[in-house]
Amino acid sequence: MTCDATTTLRSSAVRTGLALLLAGALVACHGDQSVRGPSPIQELDTLIVGAGDATGARAWDGVIEAVRVAALSAQTNGRVTEVLADVNDRVPAGKVLLRLSAVEQQAGVDAARAQLRAAEAGLIEAEGTYRRYQELSQDHYVSKLQLDQVRAMRDSAVAARDAARAQLANASQQSAYTTIRAPYAGIVSARAVEPGEAVGIGQPLMTVFAPDALRIEVSVPQSDAEAIRANPVAKVSLGDGRGIETVATVFPAADVATHAVKVRVQLPPLDPAPQPGMTAKVAFPAVVGAAYPRIPASALVRRGEVNAVYVLADGRLSLRQLRLGERMGSDFDVIAGLKPGETIAADPVAAMQALTAARKGD
Repeated sequence: MTCDATTTLRSSAVRTGLALLLAGALVACHGDQSVRGPSPIQELDTLIVGAGDATGARAWDGVIEAVRVAALSAQTNGRVTEVLADVNDRVPAGKVLLRLSAVEQQAGVDAARAQLRAAEAGLIEAEGTYRRYQELSQDHYVSKLQLDQVRAMRDSAVAARDAARAQLANASQQSAYTTIRAPYAGIVSARAVEPGEAVGIGQPLMTVFAPDALRIEVSVPQSDAEAIRANPVAKVSLGDGRGIETVATVFPAADVATHAVKVRVQLPPLDPAPQPGMTAKVAFPAVVGAAYPRIPASALVRRGEVNAVYVLADGRLSLRQLRLGERMGSDFDVIAGLKPGETIAADPVAAMQALTAARKGD
């Protein structure tokens, strides 16, 4: 036997031995059942997910906005000398919110007033001259041409006086722009300047809104617009749990890009009034909602923007992410993630503890 043949026989014997050892190990592991799944969860309070109610009104998310909101901006150049209101201050109509320096504007007023006095003096002189020439013309001491010339001078003086008045009114208005007042009773929602800051024409200064006139606009599919138009009743659910029933106004035209129709809901005066920019649910009884499963809020696990529940299946717990819909009291509609008939843990803390204990037991 050659050396190469001997080496080949030895390699084959080694491979055969390794295969027999591996097979024996697998049989031993299978017989001892050392590879196991997680231990079943015992004694855990659970809930059966029920089918949703398809008779409820369908709801849309909307944003509260103020009907009357004034973004006050500078209408003249100047420097902020005084700020008399801040964010969240309630201000009456006409209250001074801030003042700007008025040196240049006051100088313009003084110059316009001086021009008006000069124009009025010139008019007095022109009027006197015209009256004298009119008397002389009756005795034919002056010609008709001279009388017409004096009359034109008088009319020119009148026009100069009117122009000076207009110039004074414009200068006075520029001076008035240095005092910024509240256009109506409301709440200051934003302040964009500080004392000593130089501002130019058009620069934002403050924002004021009236809390007694709020509304919500939502976009609904065109297929639901006619039903809402026939029964324009809206039920608004605010973030603090308050519910309001009011009347909806359906816009007469749809959006060209999305083909959705806007619906405006006017909110009645509320105390405390919700803040503009907050979200709210708007439901229309004329549109029946989808039959989503519903679970209690106490069963939810919240991690930032993620909502989940512990689902129990075949004695095993798993954490499953959900997509939530409308909140009804203490319950949430589940748009995606759960099906009716599935079992979930009623207490997420107890479920987490039970899952941890089961893993340690393994």
